[in-house]
Parts: sequence; C-alpha cells; structure tokens
Amino acid sequence: MKKIQMTTPIVEMDGDEMTRILWKMIKDELILPFVDLKTEYYDLGLPNRDATSDKITVDAAEATKRLGVAVKCATITPNVQRMSEYKLHEMWKSPNGTIRSILDGTVFRAPITIPSIKPAVKFWKKPITIARHAYGDVYKSVEIVADEPGTAKLVFDGASGKHEEVVIQELKGPGVLQGMHNTDKSIRSFANSCFKYALDTKQTIWFATKDTISKKYDGRFKAIFEEEFAKYKDDFEKAGIEYFYTLIDDAVARVMRSEGGFIWACKNYDGDVMSDMVSTAFGSLAMMTSVLVSPNGQYEYEAAHGTVTRHYYRYLKGEETSTNPIATIFAWIGAFRKRGEMDNLPELVNYANQLEAACFDTLNEGIVTKDLANLMEGTTPQVKNSADFLAAIRERLEKRLC
Repeated sequence: MKKIQMTTPIVEMDGDEMTRILWKMIKDELILPFVDLKTEYYDLGLPNRDATSDKITVDAAEATKRLGVAVKCATITPNVQRMSEYKLHEMWKSPNGTIRSILDGTVFRAPITIPSIKPAVKFWKKPITIARHAYGDVYKSVEIVADEPGTAKLVFDGASGKHEEVVIQELKGPGVLQGMHNTDKSIRSFANSCFKYALDTKQTIWFATKDTISKKYDGRFKAIFEEEFAKYKDDFEKAGIEYFYTLIDDAVARVMRSEGGFIWACKNYDGDVMSDMVSTAFGSLAMMTSVLVSPNGQYEYEAAHGTVTRHYYRYLKGEETSTNPIATIFAWIGAFRKRGEMDNLPELVNYANQLEAACFDTLNEGIVTKDLANLMEGTTPQVKNSADFLAAIRERLEKRLC
C-alpha cells in the first residue's frame, strides 16, 4: 500500500532502557510500513543528556514550541544510584519537568480501559482524568544538605528593593532543606487549561490542595482557580458540569467512593502520584494516556510510566520479555492524530484512529502482555512477548487499512 504522507515533522524524543527498545520496535512494526514518517529527532537518552549538559532536552522543548506536536519516550530521572551506574557529570533534573517548564502546560492523563479488565475500585464505572500542573514545586526545587547546626532562612529580595526574610528552622544538628516556587502566570495557565478541557470534554472538574496547612502557597492556587473560574461559570452551567474544590485528603477519600467520569486537577507532585494510582487501579501503568497541552496550543504526547528497568536488564541478558507497549503506542497515536488535524491530513488522522482500533481489537481478543493477564475477567488471555504482541496489532491494523 502507498505510504501516508506527512507535511510537518513531529518532534521525536527518544528515551531510555526498555522503553527505548520498544520505541524502535513500534516504529519498525507499526509506523514505518504505513507512514512516510517525518520527525525532528532528539535523543533524550540519559547518556546523551549527560554529554550535552542536558541542552538536548531544552532543544527538544523549543522544537515543540516551533513545530506544535511532539511525542516522547520514557526517560530516566537520575538518582544517586544512576549517577554511579551511568557515570554522570551531574544529577540531571527530570526531563519531563524541564519540558513542562518551558511549555508552561498542563498534563492530562486518563486510563485506557477495556471491558475485560475491571477497575480495582469497585465503585468506578468511568475513567478518571488526572490534570497535572506541569510547572514548579519540587520539580524546580533547590536543596541543601546541612552538615552542621545553623539557621535556615527563606529570603526574598524584590526588584523594588523590598526585603522579606523568615526563619525556616533553627537547626540543632545536621538536616536537609528544600526551597520550591511557582508563579501566578503558570497557575493561571493551569487553571484555564483545566476549565477549557472540562468544557471540551463536558466533564465536571475537581481541584484539591492542602491550603489549611500551606496557607500561602496552596492558598494561592485556590485563590487563582476561583478567580479564573469566574470567566467560565456561565459556560459550566450551560454545559451542566461543575467546578468543585476540596482539600487533597478529602478528595482522595471522595474519589474512592465516586463513579469516576470527571477531571481531577492536581498540583505537580500530587498529579504525579495520583496518576500512577489511578492508572494502576484501572489496570496497569502501561495503560494510561498522557498529553502535555501548552496554553499556546502545543502538544507533547508521552507514556506516563517509567523506563521498565527490570525488563531492560533481562533484555540485555538475552531473555524474553513481555513488556506492555500500549501507552507508548497511544503516545504516537495522539501525536499523529493531532498532527493530522493541525495539517488537515485526514489520511493521517484515519491512520491514528485505525491503529488505536487495532490495539483494542487485539486486547479485546484476549491477546495481551504478561502484566494484563491476571487482571482479565471473562476471557482466557493469550500472553505474548513484546514482539509477538506488536505483530498481532500489526496484523489487525493491516486488515483495517487494506
């Protein structure tokens, strides 16, 4: 068959470990035979981030601002162990955090559901979408390990000459300190993205912080959300949806008793944790879509899970693995669909739709990777290794496209 043509490249961000292996397998099996692929390639693998002093991550984010659509493989955020393992020059920050900061967007994550896998929470009937603020907090924090007693202070010197200083703690011995920030501009972008997405999808939106404890920091989030919602209140009423604010601990309790079908807006770290909880409860970390949407209309699609290190070490030993590629495939699907919509390429949009349908065809026939086998009900799963699972999807995709 004639390959589907593209006009504008997609920003392609390669990643690490087992997901990097799957990245190439997906391209070879499900993309290159059908699409005349045009990408602007950036290698965000940890060795290359270290070799470029992480400039490659910034370059990839700037390319996304320029081209409008990106797709990203999972990447390592190094810790002390990774510093030694990869012989790094520096403990580089999360590439996702860097990209989110530059694009100033909001991450929307939703579970990929199939009838044979029931949510672990029996009350949940509909998917829950996590809207994660994509700037600041611990992901842009600075830290100090204090190795002696001393006074820790929070200091602000304003451009006008204003000086504010508060004592954090009089340390009687060694300790650890962390300073984090956010901006009104980013919080407003977050709020507007959430309210617009809620209207687009006709879903009620929840927002939760801990303003009873963090009266200024979290309190600022709450106040800005209330200010911005005033612009959308009439539209929400017309759409029959609501904006609901509560404390984060109350939200966690409420969500467990809900039926789902709403957007749960969370601050950066809360969203990181809660998206993992929601995806696991609905089935698997590998069954979660994730898209970063900037206020300027740029989109970066990614898998919400990590680099599957355990499978990668087995792969290096020559052992067979059954790693679930669905979230990574759906990242490519989202990027192709959006690129096709933006460039008015119906064939590319159709390809994305048919690839998504082929994934569901495969899963609904009981053909799965090992992580899903024990979760399925009412069907006898056929467990495949990663290569055979991708081959099964390709077979069904070819039938849909012929």
